[in-house]
Amino acid sequence: MAKDPRLGYKVVATVTGSEGTCSAGHNIGDSFEISCHNPAGLCGWFYHDIFPSLQTFQFGGSLPWWNGDVIHLQCADTRNLVTIKLERSKR
Repeated sequence: MAKDPRLGYKVVATVTGSEGTCSAGHNIGDSFEISCHNPAGLCGWFYHDIFPSLQTFQFGGSLPWWNGDVIHLQCADTRNLVTIKLERSKR
């Protein structure tokens, strides 16, 4: 198993919304440290979809519609929509 080298910012994901039933079992309030090396139990489909944003965010980048050190992302399953908040901080 690969070891997370803990590069870049620390990123904590928190489930902030859920509509329907998440097939991966994510619930509002679930929180975990996530990184480009560690999906931390996040659904593989969701992790795959957010990876480009996570990579940019973890290594200090930004996109014009992001505001500071917090971003909100949504699962691609619009019938059972799960929303997470990513917060980055210095290690």
